[in-house]
Amino acid sequence: MPDATLADLLDRNDRHVESLQAGYFDDVEDGQSPAVVSMCCSDSRVSQEAMWDVEEPGWLFTPSTIGNQVWDRVDGELVLDGSFCYPMAFTDTEVAVVVGHTGCGAVTAALEAVQGAGDATDEDADSTPAGVAKWVDLLAPVVEDGLDDDRVDPDADASLVDQLVEYNVDRQVAFLQENEDVPDSVDVYGFVYDFQRVYGDAPGRAYLVNANGETDRQVLQSQVDEQYADHVQRLL
Repeated sequence: MPDATLADLLDRNDRHVESLQAGYFDDVEDGQSPAVVSMCCSDSRVSQEAMWDVEEPGWLFTPSTIGNQVWDRVDGELVLDGSFCYPMAFTDTEVAVVVGHTGCGAVTAALEAVQGAGDATDEDADSTPAGVAKWVDLLAPVVEDGLDDDRVDPDADASLVDQLVEYNVDRQVAFLQENEDVPDSVDVYGFVYDFQRVYGDAPGRAYLVNANGETDRQVLQSQVDEQYADHVQRLL
């Protein structure tokens, strides 16, 4: 595991400051109107700005949650996560993206919980911080539904976790499409960021798996330019 000190942080920030061109923040000093809001899984291996090659400030709004979940629970009810909702409600952002990733630890934890490896009798489960357990608990019903879905095949070449990652992306997209806080004008896209060569042989590619609820691979490919046809893949 890499080490980090306070000096490391300050040095890295110095390099960041030195890399910025003059006037870097001029267009966004007084406000923001990001083109895209992207909900990604909280994971150190998955950089939202890097995957979309974002170099300018103000283009991408970047919340993240454990398991790239776009919902939260308030008074027992699932609601749209505030960090994801904000740019659509207040800055006229009209593209919403959900990004899962291969080998997701949150999906793995939820799968273990559903299969009984992470129940209340498990010593590790007892030591899980409440703030982490909350998100795993929210994800568990998605995993349960996925295991009951005929498209999810434990014997497939792709791992069960990676199939459930894609299933979860579909569920998050569906939630956004059905949520009254998401304007009808917003396009919702689902991707899986692949750094393990599960979908293809291009580590770091974000593969399109869902567009406004459409999941048929051939239909999805018809919606992108021919040069991006291999960016469209599905496991399910």
